[in-house]
Amino acid sequence: MPHTGETLSRTLLSVGTAALVWAAAAMPGRAQDFADLKSALVDYSKADLEPRKACEALAQFKSKDIVRILANPMPAGEAPAHCRVTGLLSPEIAFEVSLPARWNGRFYMIGNGGFAGEAMDAANRVEQRNAALRVGFAFAQTNTGHDAIKEPGGSFVMSNPEKAIDYAYRAVHLTATTTKEIARQYYGRAISHSYWNSCSNGGRQGLIEAQRFPGDFDGIIAASPWVDQTGFTVGAMWNQKALTQAPVTPAKLALVAGKVMEKCDALDGLKDGLIDDPRKCDFDPARDVPACSAGADRPDCLTAAQADAIAKVYSGPLSNGKPFFPGFMPGSEAVTSNLFGGGSGSGWLNVMVATQPSAKPADFNLAEGTMRYLVPRPPQPDYDYQTFDFDRDLHLLNYWSTQADAKNPSLSKFRKRGGKLIITYGWADTILQPMMGVNYYEAAVAKNGEDTPEFFRLFMAPGMAHCGGGIGPDRHDSVTAVVDWVEKGKAPDSMVASRVVNNQVVRTRPLCPFPQVARYSGQGTIDEAANFRCVEP
Repeated sequence: MPHTGETLSRTLLSVGTAALVWAAAAMPGRAQDFADLKSALVDYSKADLEPRKACEALAQFKSKDIVRILANPMPAGEAPAHCRVTGLLSPEIAFEVSLPARWNGRFYMIGNGGFAGEAMDAANRVEQRNAALRVGFAFAQTNTGHDAIKEPGGSFVMSNPEKAIDYAYRAVHLTATTTKEIARQYYGRAISHSYWNSCSNGGRQGLIEAQRFPGDFDGIIAASPWVDQTGFTVGAMWNQKALTQAPVTPAKLALVAGKVMEKCDALDGLKDGLIDDPRKCDFDPARDVPACSAGADRPDCLTAAQADAIAKVYSGPLSNGKPFFPGFMPGSEAVTSNLFGGGSGSGWLNVMVATQPSAKPADFNLAEGTMRYLVPRPPQPDYDYQTFDFDRDLHLLNYWSTQADAKNPSLSKFRKRGGKLIITYGWADTILQPMMGVNYYEAAVAKNGEDTPEFFRLFMAPGMAHCGGGIGPDRHDSVTAVVDWVEKGKAPDSMVASRVVNNQVVRTRPLCPFPQVARYSGQGTIDEAANFRCVEP
C-alpha cells in the first residue's frame, strides 16, 4: 500500500491492468457455489445420463452461426472426463461447451467481467468450469466476440462495429441457444433446466437474459450486477472530476471510514463492525471528520475541498440540480474487494500499486472506454471526459443505454415461464454502486406487483465489497438456493454467509431477502448465524 503522502495519481490502475481485473469480476465473487449441495432439496449432482454419440462427432455440428467448431474428448483430471467443444460464432464470438461423460441433465453458464474478451482457459474460468463439471452440469462460456488482450477496453468496435451488440447482449444469447442444441445432439435429449451465475458485468448479462431472452434460463443469479452501465459511466466521470480536483489518499479514506463506523455501526442496535443499511447513516464528511487548518493537509484531517469531493462521491452525479445516479454508500470508503486477489485495493480509489504515471482507477477506465468507443457512433478514441457537461450531455448516452443497460423492470415473460431470479449485492461495494440493485428491485416490484418475491428476490450483504471480500460475511451458495427454487418451488427465505480469515470461518450471518434485515436474538455469540433472524426493518 502506498505511504500516506502519495496521492491518487500515484496509486491508480493502468488501463491494461484494469481490463484484467475487471475480467476477474465474471467470477461469482467469493460465493461458495454448490457448498450447500448436501442440504439441497434436489440432488443436482446425481449424474446418470450418458452421451449417445462420440465426442468427435460434434465437430460436424451445423448452424447458420457456426464459423468454426472443434470437439475433443478430455480425460479425467482436475475435472471429470468430458467432451470439450470450442469454436467461433459469427462474426468472432469464441465459445466453449463442456459436456460431462456423466450428466445431471442441467446446463450452467457463466458470464464476463468489464468489457469481456477473456480467454476460455483463463485460470478463474477453468476453476468455475471444473466445479460445474464435478457436479454433473453441462457448462458454457463465451468471450462475447473479441480478445481483450488484442483489443483492450472498448476498442474492439474499431475492427467491427457489430461487436458492440455482441458484447451488449447477442453473444450470450447465441451461446446459450447453441449450447442447448449441442447438448441435445450429444445426449439425445433436451436440457431439463438451465442456470446462469455470474457477477458484475456478468450480473448485467444475467439480467439482460431475463429481460430480453426469458426462455434461455430457468434460474439466474446476478451477483453485484452492473444494472445501469451508462448511469455508472456518468457517475464514474463525476467521481473522477471530484477526486482529481481534490485528491484523497488511502490514509484519508481510512480516516473517513473510521468516523463513519463510529457514527453508524450501532444504528441497527448492535455494535459489530457492520452497517446493515447504510441508507440510514447520516454522515457528513465536513461535519463528522476533523477539518484541516488553513494551508494544512495531514492524514488525520480533511481539507474543505477533500470533504466536498467525498460528499460528491456519496451523493452521485447531479444534473440540473437533480440526482441522476446513486453514489457510493457510507461504510465503503476503504473496504477491500477480492477483485484484487483479496489483499489489494482501497475503497473508491480501487488502488493497486502502479508504476505508470497515467494509470487510472478501474471504474473510470470503464467509463472512459464506454465514452470513447461504445457511446459515440462512430467511436471517438480521443474523447476527453473533461468536456462532458452533466447538465447538457446526458442524451449522448441514450442509444447505448437501449443496447447495454439492464434496467428494464418488466419481467412478466420470464416469470410466466417459471423463471427465478436472485440478485446479491454488497452494501460496501466500492466499484459498482449497490443502490443499482436496490433501485432495480424496487422498480421491478412496482412493475410486476407486490408478489414479485414469488419469482425475484434481492439479498443485500452488509460489509461485502464487489463480488465478495470486504469486512462482512461474503461467502454463500446462491446456486443451491436457485436450484431448490426452480425445481422444488422453495424460495430462499435466507442464505447463510460466512466470513473467512486465514482459512478460518470467523463469522456467519443470514443474508435476508430485501427489505428484511438480520436482527440479533439477544442470546449467544454475534458471530453465529443461528442467533439472528430475518425481520422487517
